[in-house]
Amino acid sequence: MESYEIELDGKTIPIKPIRNLCGHNIELYSIHSTKSVPIVASSDNTRMEEGELFAIETFGSTGRGYVDEQGVCSHYGKDQGQHAPPRTMAAKKLLATIDKNFGTLPFCRRYLDRLGETQHYLGLKNLVDAGIINTYLPLHDIKGSYTAQFEHTFILRPTVKEVLSRGDDY
Repeated sequence: MESYEIELDGKTIPIKPIRNLCGHNIELYSIHSTKSVPIVASSDNTRMEEGELFAIETFGSTGRGYVDEQGVCSHYGKDQGQHAPPRTMAAKKLLATIDKNFGTLPFCRRYLDRLGETQHYLGLKNLVDAGIINTYLPLHDIKGSYTAQFEHTFILRPTVKEVLSRGDDY
């Protein structure tokens, strides 16, 4: 973030960091892995190590600077744990499609539609109920607030941090 405030409709509004969101390390098939990178001061003493890949994310809000999950589920992701196989044929077929196209990476129902899985609701519900698929609800601050996210991804090499997401803003 480049500013501590924003002007909207002639009013200056402060921008706060969203303190309950953070950056993270990335591992194969696990976009949000085990290490966190806080965007506000904390007692976290986790260390980055050579060869690790990280997403450094900053989140800002004109609200209270704290988000919670609300609303209708918008994204899904396969749980990485071990589970019993799905019971219904619809769930088995859908899980095969998810494994082939997404693995453990997040997806939304629109992506399933584009893959020809247009009647996936019951199979998806069965997978969610069995704990095979996790749901991710939209994140909300207070009503009427604005939020923003910026992110860069880098890998720690022996002598340098290599920024992989280099663009116009960096």
